[in-house]
Amino acid sequence: MMTRAALLVLADGRFPAGGHAHSGGAEAAVKAGRITDAASLEEFCRGRLHTAGLVAGALAAAAALGADPGELDAAADARTPSPALRTAARRLGRQLLRAARATWPSLELDAVAREFPKGAHQPVVLGLAARAAGLGPEDAAHCAVYESVSGPATATVRLLSLDPFHATAALARLAPELDRVADRAVAAARRARAEGVDALPAASGPLLEVGAEWHAAWPVRLFAS
Repeated sequence: MMTRAALLVLADGRFPAGGHAHSGGAEAAVKAGRITDAASLEEFCRGRLHTAGLVAGALAAAAALGADPGELDAAADARTPSPALRTAARRLGRQLLRAARATWPSLELDAVAREFPKGAHQPVVLGLAARAAGLGPEDAAHCAVYESVSGPATATVRLLSLDPFHATAALARLAPELDRVADRAVAAARRARAEGVDALPAASGPLLEVGAEWHAAWPVRLFAS
C-alpha cells in the first residue's frame, strides 16, 4: 500500500544512507573556484540536476517499476565513466541498502544484497527501496533528483560557511525544474520497459567526472566524493 509518509522518510537527510559524507562534486568545484557563492551554487546544482540528476532519476524510476536490477546496474556503470564516481555510487548503494532492508524488509532488497555484495549503484537501490516502501516511480524519481542537488547544497554550506538560508533559497528556485526533470526521468523509465535500458537517458557532466578523479587523489578532503 502506497504511503506518502514513506517518501518523507526515504528523502529525509537524516535517513542513515551515508549521503552526508558526500558532496556530489561540490568540494572539487569549490576548490576549482566554480562555486563561490549562492548564485554559482545554484548554477552548479542546475547543471547537475539536468545531467547526473536526470540519469539517477530515470534509473530509480525504472527500478521502482520493476526493471531487472542487474541490467540497471550495468546501465548505471555505462553512464558513469569515472571510476571514482562508480566507487562512490556503489558505496552509497551499499549503505542505502542496509538502511532500506532494516526499514522496509523485502525479498527484492535481500536478493540485491546477495547479487551485489560490494553494492549496486545508489539510484538503482533507491528505486528498489521506494518499491519496497510502497512508493511509485514518480516518488523514486523525485527523491533521486532532489538528492542530486540537496547534497551539493548542504556540502557547500559547510565548505564555504555559506548562509544556509541562501542555499535553501537556491534549491527552492530550482524546484520547478526539479519537477520537470523528474517527469522526464519517469517517462524515460516507462519507455525502457518496452525498449530496454538503452532508452534511459545518458546525459553527462564531464567536469563532474574529471573533478571526481581529481578529488579522489587529494590526500586530505572533507567529503568522500
